[in-house]
Amino acid sequence: MKKFLRKHTPSFLVSLYHLAWAFLSALRYGFPGYGMTVIGVTGTNGKSTTVDMLSRILLAGGKKTASLSSIRFQIGKREWRNTMKMTMPGRFVIQKFLRQAKKEGCGFVVLEVTSEGILQHRHRFIPFYGAVFTNLSPEHIERHGSFENYRKAKGALFKAARGFHAVNGDDEHASFFLGFQARKKIVYSAKKEGEASIRAADIVAGQNGAAFIADGVKVSLRLLGEFNVYNALAAIAAARELGVSLETARQALEGVSKVPGRMEEVISSPIRVIVDYAFTPAALKQVYQSLKTVSHSRSGQAIRKLICVLGGTGGGRDAWKRPVLGAIASEWCDHIIVTNEDPYEEDPQKIIDEVADGTGGKAIKILDRREAIASALDIATPGDTVVITGKGSEDSIAVAGGKKISWDDRVVAREEFEKRKTGRG
Repeated sequence: MKKFLRKHTPSFLVSLYHLAWAFLSALRYGFPGYGMTVIGVTGTNGKSTTVDMLSRILLAGGKKTASLSSIRFQIGKREWRNTMKMTMPGRFVIQKFLRQAKKEGCGFVVLEVTSEGILQHRHRFIPFYGAVFTNLSPEHIERHGSFENYRKAKGALFKAARGFHAVNGDDEHASFFLGFQARKKIVYSAKKEGEASIRAADIVAGQNGAAFIADGVKVSLRLLGEFNVYNALAAIAAARELGVSLETARQALEGVSKVPGRMEEVISSPIRVIVDYAFTPAALKQVYQSLKTVSHSRSGQAIRKLICVLGGTGGGRDAWKRPVLGAIASEWCDHIIVTNEDPYEEDPQKIIDEVADGTGGKAIKILDRREAIASALDIATPGDTVVITGKGSEDSIAVAGGKKISWDDRVVAREEFEKRKTGRG
């Protein structure tokens, strides 16, 4: 019935419906965002990590802060997991969270803002002061109808935020986001050429993190991947505009040992197992490239193979990118295992087949995700890296009938590793 109504109801009526609920939710909770400094973070990849970094920097700067992302809800030093399988929850959830944050004395709020959330007006009646743009690549095309519509939806956040805009100057769509009006525009960059308000230089990405120099200050991250340099720059740029020094930002960032499910190392020896949320082509390539091309020296032993466990898009969405994900895996991975992820109402085997088609026959197809992870561990030998992508720190697999199966890639990987360690595999 829901699909029928969505298909046959005029789009302007659907939009008015969502707008009305946005207004009613804000009214119900007393328009709680007003009186707080609200920052929105948007883009295709890196949003959750940037939200996490920025909130921690603000807290380190003595500013009581709340944040909401696909990973967690956070008010001050209290955190709880986002188990809703929604990066940007519904309007009543957001407004209730804002009221709770305000009631507990938070002066700052950092929100992860999605294009789907903007389509449904979840960002409305929230007084965004600042907007942060991470990067943009094709995603949710079926939902938006075109890449231009997808980009336009992201731009709505920048249209709403008039205080400052922090934009990744190295992204090809930077000029679009810099075209919106704001009292201050901040450009961050990791390239030598071009204008930038803050720039990362002397970037070194290794097996234990990444380091760079910004405005003469060396920042050493314990997070893997050169792309996390960009996330850190975005957070630093926004935090400085909010009155937190670069030195305080450095200290806060160097204290972040992990972001749950984002390039998270769950096993370090004798093989290395990494869990990451990546499910877009751009993000998947960054993860594989970082793990494949980074220094291959760990404890005097070269990394010999990259063994990749991946699924496809969630059922019923963005089917175009399934063979693309497979092709990327084929380019970077020594062994590929394609498995189930979040099929919802779609046939999971069909999704797996479409991803595997992109690998040119290189993939092993294993429907059961636990079995797929176990097989990857069996293939690995000392010095190899197993990377499990698509779910990150999510706590369930969404299947037909609206059901959810309790799940955590990190827990399963550790369980299967322990079985093999004790000879029970």
